[in-house]
Amino acid sequence: MAYNALDIANELLRLAENEDEGDLMTNLKLQKMLYYQQGFHLAYFDTPLFEEEVEAWMYGPVVPEVYDAYDGYGRNGIESNPEKEVSFSDEEWRLFLKVYEIYGQYSAIGLMNMTHEEPTWLNVPKGHGSVISKESMKRFFKTRLN
Repeated sequence: MAYNALDIANELLRLAENEDEGDLMTNLKLQKMLYYQQGFHLAYFDTPLFEEEVEAWMYGPVVPEVYDAYDGYGRNGIESNPEKEVSFSDEEWRLFLKVYEIYGQYSAIGLMNMTHEEPTWLNVPKGHGSVISKESMKRFFKTRLN
């Protein structure tokens, strides 16, 4: 089942708030985390986590609908909406947490640099409307599954 990208973003923001340091996630980091969540979900379940497209922008992968929703925060952290919650299956939740555990430890710039070395971003022209295909993400992330 595919979810709404804004709802998935909210789950990532909630996880960031609940960490020991309590740091809020920025839009830049959120975009990269959405990319990694989508990629691993495609690779593991063979279905998208969310239907919205991921695009190749100058600073890495971006989900435009989510970017636009939080653009007003600039470089500041974003608070989650406590009234919204996604009902993941147990297996989806385990994968979601694992991807967060692995990639959430990196800074926004660290994640951006990682995405800039991956073929899913490298092999696509950069800019608004330049979609990173779900198929290319699935292929690439299948190579990253353990």
